[in-house]
Amino acid sequence: MFIQLSSLKKMLFVDIETVSSYQHFNEVPERIRDLWSIKCVSFNKNAAEPDPDDILYETKAGIFAEFAKIVCISVGYLSFEGEEIEKCKIKSFAGDDEKKILLDFTDLLTGHFNDPEKNSLCGHNIKEFDIPFICRRMVIHKIPFPKLLDLSGKKPWQTQHIWDTMDMWRFGDYKNYTSLSLLSAALGIDTPKDDIDGSQVGKVYWEEKNVKRISVYCQKDVLAVIQVMLVYAGHDVLNTEKVELTDS
Repeated sequence: MFIQLSSLKKMLFVDIETVSSYQHFNEVPERIRDLWSIKCVSFNKNAAEPDPDDILYETKAGIFAEFAKIVCISVGYLSFEGEEIEKCKIKSFAGDDEKKILLDFTDLLTGHFNDPEKNSLCGHNIKEFDIPFICRRMVIHKIPFPKLLDLSGKKPWQTQHIWDTMDMWRFGDYKNYTSLSLLSAALGIDTPKDDIDGSQVGKVYWEEKNVKRISVYCQKDVLAVIQVMLVYAGHDVLNTEKVELTDS
């Protein structure tokens, strides 16, 4: 296969869930609201019937770091006994306090994954979404970057500690976007049926106030990424007995 199993030994697997900063568009500060309306022009550019700004805010704001916040960061890692995988541990930092989530995540990185020469981060579309989103929100909260996230101005060979399962699946076809669900299915990886999908996270957070449900969904994605990387390494996927899911 095209990666070595040993590459996963000091790797932290990451996934985030994000929601709009406010539940309703009329709650957004006027200055930000006006800037969102400008952004909506591009959303409606080719629409036969343009969607109102408030509807677009509810459906799209959650993916833009300037208009959204992180409500969950789930992380996972593999513990090895020699060359054999002993355990897969997955936990979440989740809640309403985004700054605390980011600080807890930063503490984990600086304490246990702080050497880009030895440690690495892995996720699905992590290069284009998760890491940029995390870094932008850290800047907003004035949180210093841990070494693995200090990427600004780095050359490609200086960011080789970032592994992206979607990018790896492209094999040079940069027009291609493959969801984690589709990739898992294509690789024959069984995944637990989700009771929500990414488009419903905002509703679950704002209307149900159910961060736990979001955390469980996020942890499933982390496990799926781990299983994909194991297949990339030509290894059997993990059975449930080796997977340990915990809260932060």
